[in-house]
Amino acid sequence: MRQARQAIRRAKRARPDARLIVTGCGAQIDPKMFLDMPDVDHVLGNAEKMRPRSFVDLAMGTAERLLVNDIFSVGETAGHLIDGFREKARAFVQIQNGCNHRCTFCIIPYGRGNSRSVPAGEVVEQIKRLVDHGYGEVVLSGVDITSWGGDLPGTPPLGRLVQQILKHVPDLPRLRISSIDSIEVDAPLFEAMISEPRLMPHLHLSLQAGDNMILKRMKRRHSREDAIAFCQSVRAHRPEIVFGADIITGFPTESEAMFQNSLKLVEACDLTWLHVFPYSERVGTPAARMPQVDVPVRKERAARLRALGEAQVDRYYADCVGKTHMVLVEKTGSGPDGPWAMGHSEGFAPVRMQGDYAAGAIMAVVIDGQEDGVLQGRAQQSIGAAQQMMGVK
Repeated sequence: MRQARQAIRRAKRARPDARLIVTGCGAQIDPKMFLDMPDVDHVLGNAEKMRPRSFVDLAMGTAERLLVNDIFSVGETAGHLIDGFREKARAFVQIQNGCNHRCTFCIIPYGRGNSRSVPAGEVVEQIKRLVDHGYGEVVLSGVDITSWGGDLPGTPPLGRLVQQILKHVPDLPRLRISSIDSIEVDAPLFEAMISEPRLMPHLHLSLQAGDNMILKRMKRRHSREDAIAFCQSVRAHRPEIVFGADIITGFPTESEAMFQNSLKLVEACDLTWLHVFPYSERVGTPAARMPQVDVPVRKERAARLRALGEAQVDRYYADCVGKTHMVLVEKTGSGPDGPWAMGHSEGFAPVRMQGDYAAGAIMAVVIDGQEDGVLQGRAQQSIGAAQQMMGVK
């Protein structure tokens, strides 16, 4: 919130005559804070920002200064599905918004509301259009995507949606899943994870901690044993799987011994891509009222965890050398050595190669080594959608 207020003041100094509208989760959660700022002309809630009428009223000068309603009264997901693009190669498709869970550290439900799902037919049609426009990879995104379907007729599980996408969009080369809650993985989704070559072998897990007492105080729905068992089970069926995870350090009451359990979890689950966050209080959450860990301790533990994560990445990169990976070309350019291309492998490792390749192409690349945190390789051939579907390596 402090950074948001600073950005507002900078914007007003840069454009003193412009009308300044604040929207997003911060505006939804604490509209009064922004309304009290003299630089702010209008405060728009998350539901209101998706309504064309809001902007018609703003343009005509008839809008109220405060347009924020109860987010928990919203029962549908906005019709727009595309969240963003990456160099016209990868598209993010929002299949769900909001969250029904109430983790003690999280303020997101109060900004996004309860879970709302986009019907499967709409998702499939959107992905078909993206494939027709040349996108080689689609990422399913949302706030809590494993809760997808809970509010739809028949409460279909996420795995059913994944299977429908793969069945009804046969020309989609690569499908990727964003962050998931592993304890909520349903049987059809697990089956797709271990058997569908077009579903990328890369999963980012919302783990948050490796100590059972901390997990309980976070009000998470899994134990460390659940997390370890899940990773081992998927890897037993699909050895090339690469796991990432979100982990918070310095959560209230976390002792050094408890933190050590988070360090040990990284190795027990063989996690590669770590998103590490020192705990930060969110006003209005239960965790903010718990006994706090000193901020320097939180940051020091985060540094140690990130160092372990870097070692895990180095180990993974070393294992990639000499192997062939399928790389989706996302960026291209030219340098002293001629044209080059960059993209991500199936396991979401960044890969750079020399050569003139089009964004969206999927290349078979032999990995020679790494430089500055990026794998370096030699492209062998471009793999078409049909070959990709057959699991060509």
